[in-house]
Amino acid sequence: MVWLLPAVLGMIALASCSGEKARVTTDELRATSQTVRAPIEFAPPSPDTILGSQLGEQIRLGYEIVVNTQEYARPYVGNRLNCTNCHLDGGLNPNAASFVGLAAIYPEYRPRSAKVNTLADRVNECMERSLNGQAFPPDSSKLQAVVAYITWLSRGVPTGAKISWRGLQRIESRRPLDAGNGKTVFASKCAFCHGSDGQGTMVAPPVWGPQSYTIGAGMARVSVAAAFIKANMPRSWGWSLSDDDAYDVAAYINAQPRPDFPGKVHDWPKGGKPADAPY
Repeated sequence: MVWLLPAVLGMIALASCSGEKARVTTDELRATSQTVRAPIEFAPPSPDTILGSQLGEQIRLGYEIVVNTQEYARPYVGNRLNCTNCHLDGGLNPNAASFVGLAAIYPEYRPRSAKVNTLADRVNECMERSLNGQAFPPDSSKLQAVVAYITWLSRGVPTGAKISWRGLQRIESRRPLDAGNGKTVFASKCAFCHGSDGQGTMVAPPVWGPQSYTIGAGMARVSVAAAFIKANMPRSWGWSLSDDDAYDVAAYINAQPRPDFPGKVHDWPKGGKPADAPY
């Protein structure tokens, strides 16, 4: 499924998408409005089910923005990352903050902002924090396209369903963090793709420095980065590092310089800041 999607979507022209005016709502694409709390299987829809309509074009554009953010959303991006660098395989990887089912969860109260966020709000948070850029305007066809894509991926996931694959599978370190060991593991396991200086290569993104995510991104928290590294790195060799090594690599990476996020002064206004928040 993951490998089929780019091939299928790549065959469909996107030329007509730039003038897309249609708005998408969650209700348009959900297969059911039933509210449940039972677990549900990870079963993203087939690309064959994308509508052959203006809405279908919007969904395809959303996919392109996610996997080729540098090309399709360049004016809104402030570094060299693409959405799919964290949401692997276009948001289809259940081990990497998958988009599947998210439309069934939002709107949702988030302690970091201390308010109810819509799915569009959450997308724009990533644009500002992870991509060090700027939010899409509320009426942006690009924002509506990303929301349409995520909503399409959420078809068949009832409102309120328990999504076991949401976010990342958290891990625990059994000892104090050792950034020195993290540097050693990075050099042997990560530098080939991300560069010995962490600035990225043709095959992998920068993990620190001016072209990487900001301190306001979720990945700037050691526990979040460790969970991502454990499940997915080295690429195609996820779950090969020990929990301790994953934490050490995350500690090393997040100890390096990266862009500030001025909006951090407004985070967690009602308390609840995680212990490993870097500010």
